[in-house]
Amino acid sequence: MRFVVFNQKGGVGKSTITCNLAAISAAQGRRTLVVDLDPQGNSTRYLLGSQADEANPGAAEFFEQQLKFSVRTPALQEFLVETPFERLDLMASSPALDEMHSKLESRYKIYKLRDALAELASDYDEIWIDTPPALNFYTRSALIAAQGCLIPFDCDDFSRRALYALLENVQEIQADHNPDLVVSGIIVNQFQPRAKLPQRLVQELIDEGLPVLAPYLTSSIKVKESHELAQPLIHMDPRHKLTLDFVALHDLISKPPARSAAKRA
Repeated sequence: MRFVVFNQKGGVGKSTITCNLAAISAAQGRRTLVVDLDPQGNSTRYLLGSQADEANPGAAEFFEQQLKFSVRTPALQEFLVETPFERLDLMASSPALDEMHSKLESRYKIYKLRDALAELASDYDEIWIDTPPALNFYTRSALIAAQGCLIPFDCDDFSRRALYALLENVQEIQADHNPDLVVSGIIVNQFQPRAKLPQRLVQELIDEGLPVLAPYLTSSIKVKESHELAQPLIHMDPRHKLTLDFVALHDLISKPPARSAAKRA
């Protein structure tokens, strides 16, 4: 199963959600790959720590290869690196992704990631794609390549307003490029259970029939500590409440998607 974590709004926890769900997948025995398409490279640093700058070739080199005409096409595995965590591999990000964006878009290489990841179907049980905070070439490539889309929601009114446009963008990708894509769910992040505004905003989404997933992810200093240590929560503190919430979310998401609910989204 291939998942993309997507939101055009920055700071909603895409990389944290991607890496923690992928780490849980691997810890549960699944062969798992993270594809980091965000030039900021937060997922790459989260999983590799101080070794992140040495993680090449990666996503930039993969897309650079798509711009070339070569007799020998490197196998996709050449663009992947192992992480310190068993069964968890990575296609690392690089700032160079920014530099080649316009060339990739003008040459219409939008299906190359989908085709490449399809070739890995027998190598990985789950593939998790982290995306930039924009609807650009890399995000569209990820949505076309994925089977399930997860949308982080950080409980403010700006996020709610942006959510409707985001869902329309996903539906457009479904209609034009990827009819197999489903909205696997909305992940509520930075939830404050004692505050009225987050409770009201989330309940409004539920009342509208949107696929809000539970449990909701609350704020915790443990997340920042895990970033600093380059250790997803399942490895840093497997018994912490937030870790257990991530595990519950992963187990829910990894079930076969309910297509009818996704289409209503």
